[in-house]
Amino acid sequence: MNKAELADALADRANISRKDSRAAVEALFDPENGLIAQALQRGEKVALTGFGTFEVRERKARTGRNPRTGGIIEVPATRAAAFRAGKGLKDGIARR
Repeated sequence: MNKAELADALADRANISRKDSRAAVEALFDPENGLIAQALQRGEKVALTGFGTFEVRERKARTGRNPRTGGIIEVPATRAAAFRAGKGLKDGIARR
């Protein structure tokens, strides 16, 4: 399911217009201006009880290997978004 399909399903489930559902999905999931992305950029966790938690994880600098040349390269430290599924989501998937 992509973002457009999610917005259409939300419109059907919540009995709202497609325009309103698309705006709601964009407000939450837009990679630059979405509520989740903005909270992660500020270093906050987004916890949705029963669904899961979005958070930023720090990756340490490390040495790697260039697969083409076999040479050793330095991979810098980075920050990455991560999602951890909650108990309700895990249990709901396991039942199917």
